[in-house]
Amino acid sequence: MAAVTTTMATTNTCDALIRDLHPIGLGTFGISPAETPKVVRTAIELGYRRIDCAPVYFNEDAVGDGLKSAMDDKVVERSDLFVVSKLASPFHRKEHVKLALQKTLHDLNLDYLDLYLIHWPVAFHFVDIDPTTRGYPNEEIDASQDGKRIDTTVSIHETWQAMESLVEEGLVKYIGVSNFPVSLLHELMTTSRIPPAVNQCEGHPYLPQTKLLKYCQARGVHYQAYSPLGTPGYKEAQEPALLEDPVLMEIASKKGDNCTAAQIALAWAVQRGTSVVAKASSLSHLQANLESTHVLLTPQEMDQIAALGARNFRYFRPEDWWGEMAMAVFD
Repeated sequence: MAAVTTTMATTNTCDALIRDLHPIGLGTFGISPAETPKVVRTAIELGYRRIDCAPVYFNEDAVGDGLKSAMDDKVVERSDLFVVSKLASPFHRKEHVKLALQKTLHDLNLDYLDLYLIHWPVAFHFVDIDPTTRGYPNEEIDASQDGKRIDTTVSIHETWQAMESLVEEGLVKYIGVSNFPVSLLHELMTTSRIPPAVNQCEGHPYLPQTKLLKYCQARGVHYQAYSPLGTPGYKEAQEPALLEDPVLMEIASKKGDNCTAAQIALAWAVQRGTSVVAKASSLSHLQANLESTHVLLTPQEMDQIAALGARNFRYFRPEDWWGEMAMAVFD
């Protein structure tokens, strides 16, 4: 396999990206390393082509095993896949960005990525890694120590310039960001030579982030929603269960054909112009998520679901992890 050509640097636009994207991508956060290779292979056999992963999910090497299995057995060609990974916070300094990518590529058994995102707009102090060894011996790269390991001396502009160099070297096709609010996205784009193709953020009927979505659309940045089902396997017991919402369940019942609340939530996301990252591990859920693209919601149903956004409920809250330093991301 060869790296992509450097001409990709000129095609890092929202329109070009959307031509490459399937609206439903496989999310791998929360899938155990032991089951990840089979899940990835099964998803590809079912028709998934976008696979979303990250070093801090601590299963990226297992994702790579699943990708290699599918490609070695000619289930899919590398050129038909759209593989997404993310730059972890300890590697935001310009001299560490390529190192982190090399580690991810080695874990994934790939020579290039289709999309590489800055996972969070917050840098941690550097953690030394060996890019020639697959997997991680511990979870140090994700340990913030309640925000004490946040490095406030690294700017998003420094990190982005290094990301742009990866495109120019042919190591990634597209670059983007994740968890960037309007203010940070605006600031980043004041100096970017290659604009971010994607802003991947939490997004679901309880957190529609309409203002952020509209800003992204106005700037030609594709909004990609993670946790579109409200993180049923991650949420705490006292938090609202999106998939038990009566509005979603009622709309699903009217659609028939065993339509589910999850399919309604995914259909809503796609029809409002976003793509999604949907984690699933069982065969039935993998199939159902893909089939959500066949669900058509009426304008009235879209409005009913949009009204649920009044909750403005966020499942992923940096203030729970980083203390007062979290205000660097969300206020």
